[in-house]
Amino acid sequence: MRLSRNRDFVLFQLGQLLSTAGSSLSTIAYPLLVLALTGSPAQAGVVSFARLLPAPLLALPAGVLSDRFDRRRIMLTSDAVRAVAIAALALVVWRTNVFWPIPLFAFVEGAGDTFFYAGLGGVLRSVVPPAALPTAVSVQQGRVAVVGIVGPPAGGALFAVARALPFGIDALSYAFSFAAISAMRTPFQQQRERRPLHIRADLAEGFRFLWTQPFLRATSFFYAVGNFTIPAFLFVVLVVARRHGLTGGEIGILLALFSACILVGSLLGGAARRRLSLRAVVMLEAYSGLLAVLFLIVPNVYLLLGTLLPLAFVLPITDSYVIAHRLAATPDRLLGRAEAARLTIVRTAAPLGSLLAGVLLSATSARIAVAVLLVVTLGEAVYATAVTALRSPPPLEEAV
Repeated sequence: MRLSRNRDFVLFQLGQLLSTAGSSLSTIAYPLLVLALTGSPAQAGVVSFARLLPAPLLALPAGVLSDRFDRRRIMLTSDAVRAVAIAALALVVWRTNVFWPIPLFAFVEGAGDTFFYAGLGGVLRSVVPPAALPTAVSVQQGRVAVVGIVGPPAGGALFAVARALPFGIDALSYAFSFAAISAMRTPFQQQRERRPLHIRADLAEGFRFLWTQPFLRATSFFYAVGNFTIPAFLFVVLVVARRHGLTGGEIGILLALFSACILVGSLLGGAARRRLSLRAVVMLEAYSGLLAVLFLIVPNVYLLLGTLLPLAFVLPITDSYVIAHRLAATPDRLLGRAEAARLTIVRTAAPLGSLLAGVLLSATSARIAVAVLLVVTLGEAVYATAVTALRSPPPLEEAV
């Protein structure tokens, strides 16, 4: 069956399209709001840190719950919590000009994200046949990229109209996600026996499985570095653009160019997989990030963004390889815990990237901030070159 005729896949992607669109509005509105209230890149970095912090803190319990209980109910609860939190934030932004509630609500939204995404892999495995997983991942990456093109400029423009408006729309978008998931018919997990809950043993089983799979272990560490550097580079773009006097809408257009390249990469993902090995794609991603060294010579925000665009093009191609094989290689009964173990590794570094970038931009200069990030990127490239497990993924047919 073609994915376009797969009712539950289409329904899920539609709900996530609207939800991701709302999140893209608030993603740019968060730093713009903090910069407007405080003028401090460091405090903007704190809010980004707070939004990303729940992933490493809560991924493990979220994974255990995803394997033990009904994934659909967990995801619906997550949508409801995020909708209430962001609606409350919109009200606070509308009525006051205080900073302290912003990181608190950002943390709650991030917690909802963590529990929601703990079940995401189970949804894809349930509604998509194993052989179609690479295509499904490309479709998903393309959906995210389309939102990334439209969302940042729209978020910046809506923020200019009213600071609370992007957050209000984001809250509404979670309601659409709730409705789409409620309407899906396919169970989100296989039938499993009821067993006593032993959190330590369950978590250990997830980590053990991840650690004994060389491909899953290697890609987890590779993605961890990317989750540290890529958001940090884009945060530098945002702050430097703001210092150069660009408006929120203009900054949104800059970030949309990054998403446009992700969209192109996702559309060409199938052709790229037919012509390039996984190792070749990983090498392209690892070394294209080093192009940002040109910013050290000419510290221009447009040049910095331009050096990041080749990386944006390669990202969805890498994902279409890695995510599909990762999901197929993991038994359903372990999917939540194995993904939780992976997310703990991958996303522990994510909040630190934006936080470090904000501190460096406040205390030093954009050149120094980019130089530090380039050192980390170089380490990633060396690791990707040396590790043998990234040279070939486990076959989809054998991994299922």
